[in-house]
Amino acid sequence: MLNAMQLGFVSAILADLSLEEVVKFASSAGFDCVELMCWPKGKAERRYAGVTHIDVVGFTADDAKRVNDLMGEAGVSISGLGYYPNPLTPDKDEAAVAIEHLHRVVDAAQLLGVGVVNTFIGRDWTRSVDDNWPRFLEVFRELVGYAGERGIKLCIENCPMLFTKDEWPGGKNLATSPKIWRRMFSDIPDENFGLNYDPSHMIWQRMDYLKPLREFKDRIFHVHSKDVRLDQHRLDEVGILAHPLEYHTPKLPGLGEVDWGKFFSVLTDTGYRGPVCIEVEDRAYEDSLESRKASLVQSGRYLANFAPFLQRG
Repeated sequence: MLNAMQLGFVSAILADLSLEEVVKFASSAGFDCVELMCWPKGKAERRYAGVTHIDVVGFTADDAKRVNDLMGEAGVSISGLGYYPNPLTPDKDEAAVAIEHLHRVVDAAQLLGVGVVNTFIGRDWTRSVDDNWPRFLEVFRELVGYAGERGIKLCIENCPMLFTKDEWPGGKNLATSPKIWRRMFSDIPDENFGLNYDPSHMIWQRMDYLKPLREFKDRIFHVHSKDVRLDQHRLDEVGILAHPLEYHTPKLPGLGEVDWGKFFSVLTDTGYRGPVCIEVEDRAYEDSLESRKASLVQSGRYLANFAPFLQRG
């Protein structure tokens, strides 16, 4: 089936496995692709960060051949390389590290022949959108141009990164809403600048998660499949001005508020035929490696009901 989407997963949930083990599991479970995490090696404070399945520091053509040979033997492709830091953090040293590493991820993607790098815009969470804008333009005009020269699409996930008090009040990712995306793509109109779209991030913000599929169909290059449950009994206690994790919970696809039938109905109508990668952040499935693997298999079987995927179609 040539005119099909590719079903995959984000490798961050299998942080304790090597690249070889991740790819072997993906193949045995029938997945088409994997988004491989490329964080700098070392400890990370944030959950799901700091995972390194491809170390892009000093990455060479020989390294790329080894990775591509591994993927080819398993019959699994790389949907994109993932690295989600805060390039606009007010900590200048931290920002410099993030920006430099993003360049390395782009370089590795070019060597691998992978056309997509997924990341965040970042944000100084203590300042307004307008106050962040000049720095956004300075950093991302260069990054988008650098990626474009190398044939790489730079895709921004729409996660607000606004869940806990250390991210309050503005969140640590600027690209949270259609209004901001329009402004982003107007000011940086390069065709390789787009979205890694996750519908779950629209839910707690009380926004339509289907409408952007139509408006931004030419800018959606990668899709994350994650669900979220809103707990009204908790929201009734704390209100929408509370930290969002006080009233909403990330869940596996099918266990939350996203209507996946409607989502894929619209997504297929827009002509999207790219990767759809399951992103597991459901704590109910995190007690063991086997539970996390099972969560991916369960999610894959569920999503296969709604879209034409290569191996599961």
